[in-house]
Amino acid sequence: MSLALDTPIAELNRVGRVAAKRLQHLRVETARDLLFYFPFRYEDFSRVVCVKDVRDHEAVTVKGKIELIANKRSSRQRTILTEALVADDTGRLRVVWFGQPFIAKNLRVGDMVYLSGSVSSDMFGRQMISPAYEREIRNSKFEIRNSTTHTARIVPIYSITAGLTQKQMRFLLKQVIDLAKEIEEWLPEEILDRADLILLPPALRAIHFPADADELKQAERRLKFDELFILQLRAEMIRQSLKQVKAPALHFKEQETRAFVASLPFILTKDQKIAAWEILRDLEKAEPMNRMLEGDVGSGKTVVAAMALYNCVLNGYQGVMLAPTEILAKQHFGSLEQLLPEWKLALLTAEELSAIGYRLSAKFTRGKREELKSVIATGDIQIVIGTHALLQEDVHFHRLGLVVVDEQQRFGVDQRQALRERAGAPGLAPHFLSMSATPIPRTLALTLYGDLDISLIKEKPAGRKEIKTRVVEPKNREKAYQFIREQVRTGRQCFVICPLISNEQGTRHYGGQAGNKENGETRNLKLEIWDDKKSVLSEYEKLSQKIFPDLKVGYLHGKMKLKEKDETMKKFVAGELDILVSTSVVEVGVDIPNASVMMIEDAERFGLAQLHQFRGRVGRSEQQSYGLLFTATDSQKALERLSYFEKNTDGFKLAEYDLAARGPGEVYGTAQSGMMNFKLASLRDTDLIKLARDLARGIDFVKHATLKERVKEWERIVHLE
Repeated sequence: MSLALDTPIAELNRVGRVAAKRLQHLRVETARDLLFYFPFRYEDFSRVVCVKDVRDHEAVTVKGKIELIANKRSSRQRTILTEALVADDTGRLRVVWFGQPFIAKNLRVGDMVYLSGSVSSDMFGRQMISPAYEREIRNSKFEIRNSTTHTARIVPIYSITAGLTQKQMRFLLKQVIDLAKEIEEWLPEEILDRADLILLPPALRAIHFPADADELKQAERRLKFDELFILQLRAEMIRQSLKQVKAPALHFKEQETRAFVASLPFILTKDQKIAAWEILRDLEKAEPMNRMLEGDVGSGKTVVAAMALYNCVLNGYQGVMLAPTEILAKQHFGSLEQLLPEWKLALLTAEELSAIGYRLSAKFTRGKREELKSVIATGDIQIVIGTHALLQEDVHFHRLGLVVVDEQQRFGVDQRQALRERAGAPGLAPHFLSMSATPIPRTLALTLYGDLDISLIKEKPAGRKEIKTRVVEPKNREKAYQFIREQVRTGRQCFVICPLISNEQGTRHYGGQAGNKENGETRNLKLEIWDDKKSVLSEYEKLSQKIFPDLKVGYLHGKMKLKEKDETMKKFVAGELDILVSTSVVEVGVDIPNASVMMIEDAERFGLAQLHQFRGRVGRSEQQSYGLLFTATDSQKALERLSYFEKNTDGFKLAEYDLAARGPGEVYGTAQSGMMNFKLASLRDTDLIKLARDLARGIDFVKHATLKERVKEWERIVHLE
């Protein structure tokens, strides 16, 4: 049968309907899919040695003649053993296979075989246990045809599903490997030369069946580059498309900005000044800014964004700040109210609306909402803060000049277009500034956000004390509770973070807060089941009823109604709650300066980057703050991670450590960015990442239309997956 790249996998030799379905689970449906289904590791059996030279525990290949082979039943394990004696000119070697009686039929006395595996010794001498085997094949002229697939070479190992074997995968690849020459080369010759890469067809052949280690290295380098280059080309396409769009040139108002900085109740750090200057320079250009302001928790990103919004308004344009949650939007609204008291500000979310500097005349909420939208559209409101409710079709702006997006690292093309269409500045697109409090190592930032310019703030504001962090052993739990009580007595507050909302047995859901100070009465609430699982609802019950019955305890989690969450946060901000038990809903942005203790249950369940975000919810004032990590794990690896976290407060160092230990997908949730589509590349390929970025910059997509087509094809695949 003549094979082609689009030949269905079911039409290959020895692939039945069942095997075809199993391959489909691996997303392998055609011969092309099979070629691009890469091994995840290799066994190097390329060293062929004589029997006399085998050494214990070495992975080697032995070539010899079968002198004896037979099946017998094991008296101890009640299984079939296949035993063989293989010899070459230098000696004999015993071989044993377990539970594979068919081998005695496949191999016969007199066959020349290759055996690949590890050697061990017992009282009877050296032996090979369950090695891979392959007969030496001769053609009709009795010439040796040495083209092994499973032995005597660097052998590929694939991720497989139940019912498939490594031998099956290699057998199938052997059938289609010659089709690699039909794969079109998509990289221009100049890129191949500058990057010193081999062609794609030989790279595909070598990734499956490398002749030697050097050929494998070249194949891996080429295919890794392809994965990284696609991301960088996509970023370059976005860059170039933005350059074709005009943006308002927002001139730097030096005198007014100096006065604004002088009016602040604190001194800007060096990093804040540098970041602000980079942003203000971008705003002066007649093309849209596309920058990310990345700063550790509590590093002062909001004031830098306020300086940018300040200059935007001074130039006669509107500014918008988008936040992912109602809580964070309201927090930004309050911060900007203090930083920019002379401007007209508005808050607009799905549930909330408010205005400063403009008095709404409507009596009812619905009328007020429509009135607020109207004055935003006429330009009477200068800065609008809100959630994605601002992206609704009936929200229009008046000369929108700058959009600040907080904690939304991937503000989509469609969302940008929606704002551009309602920006109220014909022919002009607003500038975009993203903010992130999640420390991202440079290699990851270059890979994920290649289309963004990045400004970094690493310094903490003056006067902030480092948060003292401790891993608390179970035996010291009571001491930790006593410490929390002492902190509350001094007027401070405490967070308690749990990984789950409720325990597996089912926790009765109660709304609100508990404690004998609420409405002057004590609520007698009980869980149906007490257990050791650290969930918000079980911890809330335990703390409010058993540990701190005299304190005011509340809880917060993502499944609560928005109004309930808002009420709880209002109480905590106002100091009406001493302790707030929560899930990771408080991870980003929530600013409670009076909170001094962050207690985290089952801390080993969280990544270091996330733990750092939690810890950043305290230490927001000049008072000393503390982080208490509780864990019952006996995993040495988990304890090492927590110990590293205990000793380090630099978010970027923690991010690097976490990234190396767990990978980008688990740490940052990068599946939608294409990172999880990497088959070979990783963030440790720093040189290749830089090379791909450098070569993608300035690419002429008109001259190299195939590159643009390739990116579009990649986007379709990522979207479908």
